[in-house]
Amino acid sequence: MIPEFDNLSPAEIELMHKAPMLVCILIAGADDHIDNREIKKAIDLTEKKQKRAKSHLLDFYREVGEDFEDKLRIVIQGFPVEATDRSPRVVQSLAQINEILIKVERNFAKEFYKSLREIASEIAKSSGGLLGFKSVGDAEAKYVELPMLKDPATY
Repeated sequence: MIPEFDNLSPAEIELMHKAPMLVCILIAGADDHIDNREIKKAIDLTEKKQKRAKSHLLDFYREVGEDFEDKLRIVIQGFPVEATDRSPRVVQSLAQINEILIKVERNFAKEFYKSLREIASEIAKSSGGLLGFKSVGDAEAKYVELPMLKDPATY
């Protein structure tokens, strides 16, 4: 376990570990279909972050990245299939992270928030536009800025 999580409960730690997966599910599933390109993009991002994340997040992404695809598929199965039912539940779960980020070291919280937004943006771009490059669809645009999360830099 990473030292930034020393003051968190097991449930809070679990939610923090799930956060990148929840972002993936929310953005990838916003158009009602989580496609393989979006899952592959989430896996690729997690692998990159294990090697090139900010120093505060390296250990976190090493923990999260272990068996990421299997974990992601399990988390997906825990939510409804239809986006109209799934998205509000994922948003509610992500919103709970606000209370956790207050408890962790501020620089870690800021980098974590920024990292989640990067994941959202990259996944949104992975499946839209001309030949799937660099375009965010209308369904993803609603969530890509992760409006349910408060920027830790503002508190």
